[in-house]
Amino acid sequence: MKSTVGIFTSRAKAERAVEGLLSIGFQRRDIEILTPEANDPEVKAVATTETEQPGMGKTIGGVVGGALGVSGGMSLGAAAASMFVPGVGPIIASGIIGAALFGIGGAAAGAAAGDRLEEGMADGLPRDELFVYEDALRRGRSVVIALADDDEQDAKAREVLEQAGAETIDFARDQWWVGLRDAEEETYRATGGDFQKDEHTYRSGFEAALHPDARGKTFEESQDHLTRCYGEVCEHPPFRAGFQRGHDYNLRLREGGDNTV
Repeated sequence: MKSTVGIFTSRAKAERAVEGLLSIGFQRRDIEILTPEANDPEVKAVATTETEQPGMGKTIGGVVGGALGVSGGMSLGAAAASMFVPGVGPIIASGIIGAALFGIGGAAAGAAAGDRLEEGMADGLPRDELFVYEDALRRGRSVVIALADDDEQDAKAREVLEQAGAETIDFARDQWWVGLRDAEEETYRATGGDFQKDEHTYRSGFEAALHPDARGKTFEESQDHLTRCYGEVCEHPPFRAGFQRGHDYNLRLREGGDNTV
């Protein structure tokens, strides 16, 4: 399966995008809205239970009864999960995709009882940009994920999301980096590095530290994954410097500290 993701400045826009996806033949089970819980006052009173994920601190997982409806009473047809994502806060995942995505990423636990990913769906989950979704949610935005069966359906989904006013993942990713770039340049230059020359490799290392298979781990603990994904580049000093900064950034977020130093 192929994943298409759009980031929206409001839940209302995200819901309109979902309506558009349903109108072109997407199944409810293949669509997800992730939204900060503050944007869903109706579910704030629902109790959650605390669970512990090794190395990730406290997380909260719970089932929000029934289905979380979107505008006009329309339901995505799947139980919604209320989850506390370290470094983000409480979010609502109005389907099984989000719960599976964050569960696989090690960032949260909890999904509706009895729900499970169908064979092949897990391979389509957009895990590489998990940190981009987290950043969007921290800024109060909503994320829509659609899993398409083929290239044609994927292209149609992209068109629907664009028409609904979505920011692309590439745009959101670049905006995220813009917010960090000055501090990273200053830090790297202080070590004698040439940021203008090394920025691409440095940024690759920084982002690599935020991948679900590497986050919270040292470079050595992640080396097999890094070599598989980046080859010899991961041994270059700018990459390793970026990885360490990304590792520290991830820890600060999860501890609730300043992520700009």
